[in-house]
Amino acid sequence: MSQSSAASGARAQSNELVSLAERMGFLQALRVAFAVVVLAAGIFASDAIGASLADLVLFTAGYLLLSATAEGLRRTGRGRGLAVVGGMLLIDGIYLAWVTYLTGGSESPLQFLLYLHLIAVTLLAAYTTGLKIALWHSLLFFVVFYAQATEIIEPIDPAAKEGSLQTGSVLTVMGFFVFALGTAAFSSINERELRRRKVDLEALTDMAQGLENEADPRGVAQAFLTNVCDAFGFNRGAVVAAPNGGNPSLMAFRGPGDVPEAKPGVDSVMQKAWDAHDSILVKQLDPETDPQLAALLPFARNLVVTPLFAEGQPLGVLAVEYAADSGARIERRVVAMVSQFSAHASLALRNAWLLQQVQKMADTDALTGVSNRRTFEMVLEREVSRAARNGEQVTLVMVDIDHFKAINDTHGHQMGDEVLKKVATTIADGCRDFDVAARYGGEEFAIVLPSCSSKESLVVAERLRRSIGEADNPVPITASAGVATFPTHAPDPERLIAAADEALYESKRAGRDRVTRSRRRAQAGKTVKVD
Repeated sequence: MSQSSAASGARAQSNELVSLAERMGFLQALRVAFAVVVLAAGIFASDAIGASLADLVLFTAGYLLLSATAEGLRRTGRGRGLAVVGGMLLIDGIYLAWVTYLTGGSESPLQFLLYLHLIAVTLLAAYTTGLKIALWHSLLFFVVFYAQATEIIEPIDPAAKEGSLQTGSVLTVMGFFVFALGTAAFSSINERELRRRKVDLEALTDMAQGLENEADPRGVAQAFLTNVCDAFGFNRGAVVAAPNGGNPSLMAFRGPGDVPEAKPGVDSVMQKAWDAHDSILVKQLDPETDPQLAALLPFARNLVVTPLFAEGQPLGVLAVEYAADSGARIERRVVAMVSQFSAHASLALRNAWLLQQVQKMADTDALTGVSNRRTFEMVLEREVSRAARNGEQVTLVMVDIDHFKAINDTHGHQMGDEVLKKVATTIADGCRDFDVAARYGGEEFAIVLPSCSSKESLVVAERLRRSIGEADNPVPITASAGVATFPTHAPDPERLIAAADEALYESKRAGRDRVTRSRRRAQAGKTVKVD
């Protein structure tokens, strides 16, 4: 699965929270359910509830009409949606209070609708709204109770007829708040967990997007480690990995001080994580069995070690310290999320290594391992342009193996290939770090020497020629070389190659196994041969 699809998946999961419109739709369905329950009780249990069916039908019809009107206003009214929702919650309370009054007051069998309404509002709206509705239900309860006690309305509730609150009535009011507070507490915990998961998924999405912009394997590893530590508060950590089953070595480090040194290898704790195919918790590293991780994270306590797998092959591990306190505990959620981060990073790391390998194949000669002709031409173009801007010199040395056709004819092409590989290695070893050695074609090699004058280049070319002849070659060989310098001998890359090539063939005509400097001179954009 690509990082882009992984990021899209994580983004989709983070947006799965129920929208306000959907939650208000659930509340509207609940109102219809209230009406159905009330009417069903009036039809099938009229003796138990003691209320007139006609009164229940009339009041319920008005409630549904108001509810439908309010829902229409909420959907069409811009900027008034919340006001309409709040007003409808108050109307819910009035309807339920009146239904409770008609069916027996504090002894009504339909009183459970009040508690159901409290739970629904707390969960679908907000826990603070649930507490407000609990207060609203309590206020309406007292208003209806004392309206009966003063005979403003017909007394139905036995407690109201006696003119004083009884224990059951007090418990009813207390029950409103207990239900509201209990539901609010659980709702708050649930909302906090949802927010944390959303934050985790957003962090995973951000990391996946960041990894898409990293092409270098070490850059991928460092971005991965940084995101994990920032998202979950780890202070120290390291990514140890290697491609194609090689010995894992340090790819990224997070912690105070300089980056520690550690020998590559497979620690026992790495092997355990690979065998488990899952994150493992490690209280303390053993320097004898885990020398690499112990050197990278000295005195580490309470680590999460997560394996890095790509296509079933182990690449390495992520090791992070979540607390120096030996009694610290890590949440299972964090361990699971670290595993998800690692799964995404493993694929990105594998892809970066593959890209690096493909790039290397595109830039190097398959037989000798030095740069190919395409790379040579790009480097020469770049160095000549840079030298022209800075007023510097750049030298090109062309080297050709003497009598190479005879080597192939006498010893075979396989021996010829071995000779080419040995010569390429000798030339590469004799170059500076910023020089570029390339196979120009056949048995011919080219070396670009930035910031190297014509005089200095003769010394370099002569040293390379001797090194080739003195190396431990499969068969005795010699080499000829030609040297040309920009801007002394040519004003541009094309004519610089021509000048060096001409000097090379001058060496061959003079008897081979020697170095010749170009006799051309660049003048005002053209090259003039000097006899």
